[in-house]
Amino acid sequence: MPERLDGRFDLGLPHGIAVRLRRLRTPERIQDFVNAIPWNTAAAGQTARSVVGVLEHDVANCIEAAFVAAAALALAGHPPLLMDIAAARGDVDHVVTLFRRRGLWGAISKSNSPLLRYRDPIHRSLRELAISYFPQYVKHRRKTLRGYSVPVDLRKHDPPLWATGTGDVCREMVDTLTGARHFAIMPAAAAGDLRPIDEIEHRSSLMHDQP
Repeated sequence: MPERLDGRFDLGLPHGIAVRLRRLRTPERIQDFVNAIPWNTAAAGQTARSVVGVLEHDVANCIEAAFVAAAALALAGHPPLLMDIAAARGDVDHVVTLFRRRGLWGAISKSNSPLLRYRDPIHRSLRELAISYFPQYVKHRRKTLRGYSVPVDLRKHDPPLWATGTGDVCREMVDTLTGARHFAIMPAAAAGDLRPIDEIEHRSSLMHDQP
């Protein structure tokens, strides 16, 4: 089991949603749960729904799924921690939910790419964890991962901002994540030395969930 808190974190979720999420218990089950939520294509623009909004609409993008995973971990007594993975200009950031087991970091992650998902808890630092996404984090043939944030602890933010609010209510949390302290993966000058991915890697990167 991942490392636990001393006490449970009360999110104020509706009873039915809380029961669904409490049943998950482990990061592996939580990952399976968010995998099963259809990808949010957000034709009208990128949404930022709360846990309640995600489960009502039954679609999720990466940050929306991260809220759901964090809520499930919190209900199981674990810290609800998110990390922003920063991309180069021209690509978009990714958000993962962090957990620790035996002192090692892992991540629950929903992505339209099959290559940017769950990470086993084998990473000794958040830098190691972030770098595990580097080879597959691409736009066209360009490797675009550039940095990662400190953990953002959702216990420090009111549940209506990410768990129980209705509508497109989580913009403040998006700003919190992108505005958190970030660490560079590499010196800026090294970006020009990165080798573009090859044709086989490129074809693999084009695999996506079907909406």
